[in-house]
Amino acid sequence: MRASLTPEIPVAPARRPAAAVRKRVTVLGATGSVGTSTLDLIGRNPHMFEVVALTARSNVEALAELAVRHGAEIAVVADESRYGALEQRLAGTGIEAAAGAAALVEAALRPADCVVACISGAAGLRPTMAAVSQGRRVALANKECLVCAGEIFLEAVRGAGAELVPVDSEHSGAFQALAGADPAAIERIVLTASGGPFRTWSLEELARATPQQALCHPNWSMGRKITIDSATLMNKGLELIEAYHLFPVEADQIEIVVHPQSIVHALVAFRDGSMLAQLASPDMRTPIALSLTWPARMATPTKRIDLVELGSLTFERPDEERFRALGLARQALQHGGMAPAVLNAANEVAVAAFLDGRLGFLQIAQLVAETLELADGRGLMGEAADLAAVLATDAAARRLALNLLGKPGASGAH
Repeated sequence: MRASLTPEIPVAPARRPAAAVRKRVTVLGATGSVGTSTLDLIGRNPHMFEVVALTARSNVEALAELAVRHGAEIAVVADESRYGALEQRLAGTGIEAAAGAAALVEAALRPADCVVACISGAAGLRPTMAAVSQGRRVALANKECLVCAGEIFLEAVRGAGAELVPVDSEHSGAFQALAGADPAAIERIVLTASGGPFRTWSLEELARATPQQALCHPNWSMGRKITIDSATLMNKGLELIEAYHLFPVEADQIEIVVHPQSIVHALVAFRDGSMLAQLASPDMRTPIALSLTWPARMATPTKRIDLVELGSLTFERPDEERFRALGLARQALQHGGMAPAVLNAANEVAVAAFLDGRLGFLQIAQLVAETLELADGRGLMGEAADLAAVLATDAAARRLALNLLGKPGASGAH
């Protein structure tokens, strides 16, 4: 059985003293949906948390406003061209301003009790790895760390003695259901998918789907990229790969089911025939809160579940003919090596092209499939020795996908 991270609940958790020291928290990706939800919780509990560093890709207006509101020590914008604007907005506040990739890593290295890693995409790899190196808690909302660099990332976690708590609602649910479990007793882990806005659409309808339609998720409020991934079910494919690395199960022990109500987030089936499920309203503040305080639980303003009001919860199998991305992700996981990294890179290129109107909805998965085939033929999908090799593969896969995208008629591009 592979080494993995399994949660444990202390038999008698120590109570915090009445005047407990506030936890120092850094948020990497503060202006995104997970980042703003994290800061909403922190803002509601100033007696529990203080903010160390906040980062953003380019939105200096929102970043500066959040940094001032929460009294951050430093604010970092990844886009170096936006440094002047950030510095100007923070003038006179006493908050340090910085910019660039090196500054993101420096922010992740600042002393903190918990780093919430929610930078979207492969751009979050280096800063999150830097946070891990400090041997602190990392609340992981960046799928790419495990999808692209699973064993390398987990080896760094173990080597540094860091604590990894998943933030994705599905992995948080499985994390809770597995707490204290004997790995040998686990039969399977079930992750749920809402099915997205196109769950009942035919292939003909999907071929005409627009970005505006794909961005209208029925249950969740998320960033643009992850919302498109939810519509294609690629998000669930990435989560499948993530679960494989997080939990002590093999790939064929992870099941995906469509659950349109998004109330049950994960289920764990055990060898005695029992099954444990984690339920919560579809609000990211629930798993975020858990990642900040585990094994304790903090109060949140999320909607409480009323089972009578819900009436029924339904489940169905995903249709991998209409939603090819899920099958592609499972194939990449089975291939191993850098195949998941190639899958992720190609998907990021394809989603961006779809949002720009350069690619049809069904061609997102087609471009990913073509990139995987081409990368395999060029020997790009072997094992990677370190993070630098992962990033090199990511860059090479993006170039392949962009080249395919640029060919007339490639992947059915418009």
